[in-house]
Amino acid sequence: MADIKVDVLVIGAGPTGLGAAKRLNHINGPSWLILDANEKAGGLASTDVTPEGFLYDVGGHVIFSHYKYFDDCIDEALPKPDDWYTHQRISYVRYKGQWVPYPFQNNISMLPKEDQVKCIDGLIDAAMAARVATDKPKNFDEWILRTCGEGVADVFMRPYNYKVWAVPTTKMQCQWLGERVAAPDVKLVTRNVILNKTAGNWGPNATFRFPARDGTGGIWIAVSDTLPEKNKRYGEKGEVTKVDAEKKIVTLKDGATVGYDKLINTMAVDHLVEKMGNQELITLSKGLYYSSTHVIGVGIRGERPERIGDKCWLYFPEDNCPFYRATIFSNYSPYNQPQADVKLPTLYKADGSKADSSEAKPGPYWSIMLEVSQSGMKPVDEENILKDCIQGLINTEMIKPEDEIISTYHRKFDHGYPTPSLEREGVLKELLPKLQAQGIWSRGRFGSWRYEVGNQDHSFMLGVEAVDNIVTGAVELTLNYPDFVNTRANTERRLDQPFYSAGTPPRELPSRQRA
Repeated sequence: MADIKVDVLVIGAGPTGLGAAKRLNHINGPSWLILDANEKAGGLASTDVTPEGFLYDVGGHVIFSHYKYFDDCIDEALPKPDDWYTHQRISYVRYKGQWVPYPFQNNISMLPKEDQVKCIDGLIDAAMAARVATDKPKNFDEWILRTCGEGVADVFMRPYNYKVWAVPTTKMQCQWLGERVAAPDVKLVTRNVILNKTAGNWGPNATFRFPARDGTGGIWIAVSDTLPEKNKRYGEKGEVTKVDAEKKIVTLKDGATVGYDKLINTMAVDHLVEKMGNQELITLSKGLYYSSTHVIGVGIRGERPERIGDKCWLYFPEDNCPFYRATIFSNYSPYNQPQADVKLPTLYKADGSKADSSEAKPGPYWSIMLEVSQSGMKPVDEENILKDCIQGLINTEMIKPEDEIISTYHRKFDHGYPTPSLEREGVLKELLPKLQAQGIWSRGRFGSWRYEVGNQDHSFMLGVEAVDNIVTGAVELTLNYPDFVNTRANTERRLDQPFYSAGTPPRELPSRQRA
């Protein structure tokens, strides 16, 4: 017999696990418990704070949403207007010493003339080939060539995506793309080249929100705080060491056992099957690929330079820096770095030379957050990664050699990006149903391994929809139909709506008056 028994057990208090817990609490039906090995909620959407007081999200996260239920839940957790800042995305690609507005493929008017010609040639060839094509692209590389042409592929899409995914584009499928990658409009691109104009903002995150205090992790701590304490076990008492799917018992690090009827798992599915000890599923999970992510933070003394301005995040396809993306994290909130009157010493100058003085001095301060990918196909010099990134910032004119570095941050995430590999769908179509047949709904960024529904809003709703599927049999739209949820306003669920499970009579609704 287990020490604790619940109807639904949730493993992981990241966005997916909290989505499930929030829905279970809303339903107020099945008994439930949420576990997490960390002392605080957030998972891969947490925020770290350096000793000097600089905040860094554990990756590039912003809030934009496809779902009203998600909006309701985070607005309930952080309800005051001054809890949030709203930003217009200011995003560029660094290419040959200049800033090209995002998306690159719609703004080749900014490129040198020889690159414009190469890209236009490729776009025209691709458009002509698309008119007679009778089959679909077999991989991401073919999709790039068919939509963008050889020129854009060579100067941006191939090198940039290799830096992001840490695998060649030929080894990735293209079903995941959806709203993630902008397909260029050949007429618009050509018109802009002739008129020397740039294209406007594109994508669902052209406007986004960011919490005023505590970084992205503060959102999920606040959401967790809306849940009853009796239903949460965080820290060592919530760390899972074994999952017995046959007996439906989970063993925790402190020795406690939890029995369940249904399990919603949000840890990486390859880790889950190892804790289950199921050799068939372990072998199957070996077909899933991922890259690791290094998050680097650099805190700098001085006013934010004009050349940086109000930029949000920036892309780097070239090999003059190891990072693929830089976020001006201090632009998201004035509380993401120490206040100007805080006195801090200089660690060293950006070029590595010794600081002029070891005396603690006041700010102001600003900060940059960088991301570097790693895999067996893209090795990283981990020992020198911080030094290489700072040199990359100098190479790309983000900072100057004489800038004073006040604080640095480096954290590696073994599971950074779930790779949409060519093998992925074949594995998931077998692995996820086998788990569900044993009463386990594996969901989330790495729980269900679908990057195309891996944003915070998607992840949260994967948990919500898993609960609805368990309780009422409702279809999990986000998991099974990513393109559908990404192209509509999903308003069916609201936090202020009462929930009626099977067998509960609905409230009487007024009949329509006849004319």
